[in-house]
Amino acid sequence: MDPLLVGARELWQGLARVPVSFAAAGGVTVVVSPESGLCPVGWVGVVALGGSALVTVPSESVAVTVRDALARLPAEAVVDDALVREVLPVTGILGPAALSYVSPEVFRPVEAGAWTVERLPASHPELRSLEEAAGHEDAAEAALSEITSPAWVVRERGQVVAAAGYRVWPGRTAHVCVLTAPEARGRGLARVTGSATVAHALAAGLLPQWRARPQASRRVAAALGFAELGCQLSIELAPASDSPGTSATARTA
Repeated sequence: MDPLLVGARELWQGLARVPVSFAAAGGVTVVVSPESGLCPVGWVGVVALGGSALVTVPSESVAVTVRDALARLPAEAVVDDALVREVLPVTGILGPAALSYVSPEVFRPVEAGAWTVERLPASHPELRSLEEAAGHEDAAEAALSEITSPAWVVRERGQVVAAAGYRVWPGRTAHVCVLTAPEARGRGLARVTGSATVAHALAAGLLPQWRARPQASRRVAAALGFAELGCQLSIELAPASDSPGTSATARTA
């Protein structure tokens, strides 16, 4: 099996927080884990990697509902939010987000060119200013405030307009976070700061992970050599009294 896929599966199996393994190709494993790290507390967490899926649920009663519903779908479809809404009483969804990984052998670093890449501590106030300029939705997607590494930044007219760093996750995984100010996008700054971040993570012996929903972010990851190995989806279900197959969208992100 591809070492990247092995590492990715080991990470998410650990985040399930109960003993579990991905099924063989085409299989879907549903396990009860109230403390699952695959999703918010009380939600259903779904991760599909390498043609099979791992699903965590908060209770045995939910497990019955979810197993019956997802049995109607092929493994690769359990992270398709539209299809999931057809078989489960969904009230909220986070994702789907593509999960991409890179090894030292295929990493494609990007030269800074005319830009100067500066290193700042994760707590530096200018990073918070960048998040404010980017807006709540984009800042939440990037999660730059959660990094445990230094940040690599690019300035324009003295202001930080792009930054990247990573948060160390279990299994020696480096979860990469990248954010660019709206007015500075489309000029390759995410690739420049992301490249410096990934190079640092690989030098530390970590497995870089790039989780993204926007196509622009996924293109940046591909440019750096990342391979998309799967997807993640978090599902909030309606109370048990609601009949499966009905869907009310209270929150979509």
